[in-house]
Amino acid sequence: MKKIILFGVILCLFISCQQQEKPTISFYYWKTIFRLSPKEKNTLTTNEVKRLYIRYFDIDLSPQTQKPFPRTPIRFENTTSGYEIIPVVYIKNKVMLDKKLNVLDLAQKTNSFIQQINLKNNITIQEIQIDCDWTLESKDNYLRFIDAFKKISNKKLSATIRLHQIKYFKKTKIPNVDRGVLMYYNMGKIATDSLNSIYDLSIANRYLSSLKNYPLPIDIALPIYSWGIHIRDGKIIGLRNKINVKNLKNNSSFVLTKKNWFVVAHSDFKDGVFYKKNDQIKIETISENDLLEMANNLEENTVQNPKEIIFYDLDEFNLKNYEEGLFEKIIDCF
Repeated sequence: MKKIILFGVILCLFISCQQQEKPTISFYYWKTIFRLSPKEKNTLTTNEVKRLYIRYFDIDLSPQTQKPFPRTPIRFENTTSGYEIIPVVYIKNKVMLDKKLNVLDLAQKTNSFIQQINLKNNITIQEIQIDCDWTLESKDNYLRFIDAFKKISNKKLSATIRLHQIKYFKKTKIPNVDRGVLMYYNMGKIATDSLNSIYDLSIANRYLSSLKNYPLPIDIALPIYSWGIHIRDGKIIGLRNKINVKNLKNNSSFVLTKKNWFVVAHSDFKDGVFYKKNDQIKIETISENDLLEMANNLEENTVQNPKEIIFYDLDEFNLKNYEEGLFEKIIDCF
């Protein structure tokens, strides 16, 4: 009888520990040169980060041949020693839309290029991540690519998953990977309205309840980036990354007309971009409250806590917008 009671106590403690297990903190690194600034290094150390998801290259269609080719491969200037590296390959959906795509050839070449980068930089990997926003039209090629790539690479495989692919998984299907990473951002359309295309709670609420039904284990990617939407005559003419709002406020050519909206008072060049008089810049950012709201809603709508929260992306420009300790606050929500 005592043995049964003791076993029950141990079981309860085990379950309790399992329930209280917090996700770990990781980051995406999405620049073309791997070179960590002191602030970036400090963020990794402070948050005890062990894994980095590094974009190795994009796969696009060549304008000349219309064949897949690797764009802007990563170049390493710093060592990755001390971190587990997960290469991420971003594949444009138009590659998968090609009806004549040689899926096996693409899988072989993709794996070979990853191996070349690893060999050159003395990197050993256990996992690879494929990032592609596949659609119903590209689904068959994408799923066949994943199957082929998993066999060829002989590595653990993860894939990015969007909200619509969670809700409608019976139509979009589930890739043959070991786990998914839900990209919990870029929810709305980039538009001239007042909504935030990076995160919109009303859009998120349409999908959140579907998370409990998704059969694949998923971790979560959360946004810590911002951008400016450049508008001229009511039309979007470009996305402007890494816009320093403080500098705009201190520049007489740009006038803050309402929260997160600037109007160009005098035509001017700023960071290599020409802004014409009367152009508008709509700033889209993610606040600390936004991130806490995301984390709480995700926790309420997932059956099991994610093992990992991956922040997109590790960049000094992004990090300076948040207080130290924020990332720990986020994982404490789970």
